[in-house]
Order: sequence, then structure tokens, then C-alpha cells
Amino acid sequence: MEQRLAAFRATRKRAELEGGPSTSGRCGKAPGEDVAAPPTPSQAQEAPGGRAKEPFQTQGSPLQNPAATSPSRWDQSFLTNVTFLKVALWLVLLGLFVELEFGLVYFVLSLFYWMYVGTRGPGEKKKGEKSAYSVFNPGCKPIQGTLTAEQFERELQFHPLAGR
Repeated sequence: MEQRLAAFRATRKRAELEGGPSTSGRCGKAPGEDVAAPPTPSQAQEAPGGRAKEPFQTQGSPLQNPAATSPSRWDQSFLTNVTFLKVALWLVLLGLFVELEFGLVYFVLSLFYWMYVGTRGPGEKKKGEKSAYSVFNPGCKPIQGTLTAEQFERELQFHPLAGR
């Protein structure tokens, strides 16, 4: 911690000497400048346990360092927030319809809507993806884990599994 503070003070003093008083209003740091430059691997100190300490790297705000935030994390957060808002809206509407004594109708219609949205159309099937119904697959081959009539009969009659 003391090393980081010393590096910060040195950077601040260097900025004051080069450019005079800071116009950014933030500790003499330029808008795109990090507080301390990360030390090189040769500068990493040896810890008492025999392990090398990890160099501390300061990341600026996402506006200063666009690579600091990954788009996938933002997308995931956005989807979570949208899902939460949808559930909250559904609960509010459910409460409204319960007050109007149409709560059961709203719930049943919601179930039908969820079933409709949850099904995929034939155009959404990926190339090479097998169907859960073996009659739609080439050669009527079932997907892995499907219980066939032959396998069920073998298990009822306690015959050993074929191929094992």
C-alpha cells in the first residue's frame, strides 16, 4: 500500500512540475492517465510465503478505459434487469387483475402465452441439430438418453444391456 502511495505522490509531483497546477481538479492526474504504472515482473516482490506478489494495476473508470468493462457482462446485466422488470410488471398486473376478480383468467392466459413463447418454430432449428422425436431425424435415429421400447423390455425382463 505504501508503494502505491509513493508512486501516486511521485506521479502527482511529476505532473505538477511538467504542467504546473492541475486544471483537471483531480490530484494532478490527467484524464486518461492511470495513478501508477504497473510494475514489471522483475519488480515484483517476493512475499514471505515464497510466492511473488501480484503487481497492482489500477483501472480507471469505464469512460477512461473502455476495455475495463466487457460487453458480455453488460449484456448479462441488461438481460437480468429486463427480466426482473418483466416479472415485476407481471406481478403488478396480476395484483390489478386480482382486484378486478380476473386473477385466475390472467394467470391462465399468461401460462398459454409462456408456452407459446417457449416453443421454437422450425426456422429456428440449428443446422445439424437433432429433433427430440426420432421420426424427424435422418434414419430415425434417437437422441442420446432416449428410452426405447426395446431397452424398456430388456430392463423389465432383467436381461443384460446390449453392447456392455
